[in-house]
Amino acid sequence: MRKTVFITGATGNMGWAGFQELLKKDKFRINILARDSKKNRRKLNPYLSDPNVKVIWGDLTRYEDVLQATAGADYVLHVGGMVSPAADYYPEKTLKVNVLSAENVVKAILAQPNASEIKAVYIGSVAQYGDRNPPRHWGDASERQTPAKFDMYALSKIRSEEIFASAGLNRWVSLRQTGILYPGILSVVNPTAFHVPMGGVLEWATIEDSGRLLAQVCEDWVPEDFWNKAYNISSGEQYRMTNYEFMNRMLSSLGLPSPEKVFDPQWFALKNFHGMWYTDADKLDEILHFRANVPVDEYFASMKSKLPWFYSLAFLAPAWAVKMFMKPYAFEKGMGTQWWVENDPDKFEAYYGSRQAYDAIKSWDDVRPAQLSKKAPVILNEVKNL
Repeated sequence: MRKTVFITGATGNMGWAGFQELLKKDKFRINILARDSKKNRRKLNPYLSDPNVKVIWGDLTRYEDVLQATAGADYVLHVGGMVSPAADYYPEKTLKVNVLSAENVVKAILAQPNASEIKAVYIGSVAQYGDRNPPRHWGDASERQTPAKFDMYALSKIRSEEIFASAGLNRWVSLRQTGILYPGILSVVNPTAFHVPMGGVLEWATIEDSGRLLAQVCEDWVPEDFWNKAYNISSGEQYRMTNYEFMNRMLSSLGLPSPEKVFDPQWFALKNFHGMWYTDADKLDEILHFRANVPVDEYFASMKSKLPWFYSLAFLAPAWAVKMFMKPYAFEKGMGTQWWVENDPDKFEAYYGSRQAYDAIKSWDDVRPAQLSKKAPVILNEVKNL
């Protein structure tokens, strides 16, 4: 008997990867709720004739659509919602859409005749932990959740997780996603790149690991004590990077010069951004076995190989040309960090701290992170387990 999995956000990055992994297992019926757009029609058209795939054209903010897609489900994977960069441009809409979607999904589960048997998976976010910078850069799933200032996305994820946790579902779990590595990340350019402090950290997850995670959580062998908890997602210790290190890897993989040659150090915020390394990073993999453990340098090379051919010519661009291309994003009205300097004192203070702190940035030596050990501190683990 095939069990039925309802997955939201299946046309997005993580949701699509999960959909593909579920298909590979060839043991599930899969319900997908997707907005009726030309892009989604093209993407899902090859699967419309698959007897084990059911596509419901609709919207997460309409309860009737969610209810239809939930009917008969044994598992509900709630991956969908508004994310960056759309979430940064439309913060109020993000809060409304993400919270309403969570409410609709939970309500639809509870309306099913087999509600007590349905297993609900909510995909949270590292953003829920709020602003974190060294020396406060380690943590685990028990950390206090306090969204960074102006981060409506983080607030929406906190509230949505609370909806799942407090609804009376028999089996639910929150899997808090970190930054996802996928080929397109090398080609995405927008002002939010400068909202990220170079001294901050993040423990990344590959798109493939993330997809396997969604498929593995639907297996019968998942232990009962896995449920009704929150876990952090990551691809492991070697995917722990400072934001400066990540920027170097990203530019280097495209054959571009180092950050020092293509960015001004003042363009990058000094604070008010989420990100941490996990002392409990391995817990989820020990249960669900989703990591491929691809060496990080090898993975970045593979991401570049999957980009359109013309990205292989990026190395021909001189540093000055790259800098001229990127500068407008730092000064973009409303979203650029350098626009905030003169036009938005509240965001300027939130992301830089003070005019004195901003003016103190004289060179890259003032924003580069200190050398950090990527080994999880044993003492912190022991304290958390008391």
